[in-house]
Amino acid sequence: MTEKPQGEQPGDDSAAEEAVLKAAEEAVAGAGADELAAAKREAGERTADLQRLQAEYQNYRKRVERDRSTVREIAVSNILESLVPVLDDIGRAREHGEVTGGFKSVAESLETVVAKLGLQQFGKEGEPFDPTIHEALMHSYSSDVTEDTCVQILQPGYRIGERIIRPAMVAVAEPQPGTQTTGEPDGDKADGPSDS
Repeated sequence: MTEKPQGEQPGDDSAAEEAVLKAAEEAVAGAGADELAAAKREAGERTADLQRLQAEYQNYRKRVERDRSTVREIAVSNILESLVPVLDDIGRAREHGEVTGGFKSVAESLETVVAKLGLQQFGKEGEPFDPTIHEALMHSYSSDVTEDTCVQILQPGYRIGERIIRPAMVAVAEPQPGTQTTGEPDGDKADGPSDS
């Protein structure tokens, strides 16, 4: 018989109900704060994952573009390498005066196209000999030179950018033994044997 008597004031139970409601609200608020913190943490993790994924995608795009560019350079290089003998034939025909008429126009067009693709011819008479870009096929001595010099270009060299496709085939002359070069100090010459 826990029924309340008819004459009691309802204020006694209402205080208890209010306390229970307040405790429930606080529990819900506490749980909501925990859920909010967990949701914020999860959102932060998802944002970081998205940023990582976006960075990986950007790196992938750059790598694909770089690879595409490299493949293009290799393909152009291979084609130009196979055209070098044709350019040599045109050069020999030009030396013999056989590049005339329609053939002259075709030869000039081909040389223009390969130049646009980046093929550069090098090797000139009178330039200093450089073993990284020249291949010496003949050797001689000359009193007209002060350093190892390319005196004849037997076959021009070709490069694409900094890459050497073929070195220039040259005849090299070096200073006559016993003659003074501009690189030697005067004191070194006095110590050696005299040619007189």
